[in-house]
Amino acid sequence: MITIPNQSSVPKAFQEFDANGRMKPSPLYDRVVDVCEELVKFTILTRDASNCLTDRYSERKEDAANLEKRVALKSISHEVVFPRS
Repeated sequence: MITIPNQSSVPKAFQEFDANGRMKPSPLYDRVVDVCEELVKFTILTRDASNCLTDRYSERKEDAANLEKRVALKSISHEVVFPRS
């Protein structure tokens, strides 16, 4: 998961919106826009790298029992057969 290194909060947010539901112009509004722009930029920069950036060891590892079940070859005999000469 990617997180942007920027964040913002709006204290008393109920006072920061007009009757139409839009945020009033203020330094708080500017800050929220800055954070949103940064989110868009990070999304663009990391879009093609998501497989690499979200790959986690803890989600890839297998315990020994599950690995043995997954790779078990039931169709091959365990006996060693030597060709006759």
